[in-house]
Amino acid sequence: MQFFLDTANLSQIREAEELGLVDGVTTNPTLLAREGGDWRSQAREILKIVDGPVSLEVVSEDAEGMIREARDLHAMGKNVVVKIPMIREGLKALKVLRGDGIRTNVTLIFSPMQALLAAKLGADYVSPFVGRLDAISRGGMEIVSQIREIYDNYGFDTKILVASVRNPMHVLEGALIGADVATIPFAVIEELIRHPLTDSGLASFLADWKAFQEDG
Repeated sequence: MQFFLDTANLSQIREAEELGLVDGVTTNPTLLAREGGDWRSQAREILKIVDGPVSLEVVSEDAEGMIREARDLHAMGKNVVVKIPMIREGLKALKVLRGDGIRTNVTLIFSPMQALLAAKLGADYVSPFVGRLDAISRGGMEIVSQIREIYDNYGFDTKILVASVRNPMHVLEGALIGADVATIPFAVIEELIRHPLTDSGLASFLADWKAFQEDG
């Protein structure tokens, strides 16, 4: 499973890069706005740091505007993946962008049928929002499992990107299902690293070694 970092924060991206845990980055208008300043400069910095795919999102609601924005974003770097919303106009744009050779990530997926439509039109990634589904008791990971089965049935190359990750269990369940990617907030990556028994075990080993040295 690939790990994408779900943030536009440069310090978090650099720290995760140092850990060797970043295969790519996903951003959205909310994350970029949260950092303040010029979003284009922020996006260019992310593209410099990260070699893997970097998702940048369009904000137009009509196909023509999405296509124009997507081409502009694509020109920012070879590793740009353009996020397109799962709406009727987004599907129209997706068909054109596939012809242009622009990689796409269809976002705001909340049903397996939406994911099927995106795959039929050649999306490179689909992003089911598991955390938001769980928040309304709809079973986010069940949707991921259904998408995986559909894609395997028909040999779609579209990658399943588990999004709206809220906790380590989302990552674990996505990996067990066979999702291709999880896009993870930095705080959740830190949770994946830590375990109380690891901490207590290390403390015990170090205490034993210190006592052994003192006895010697």
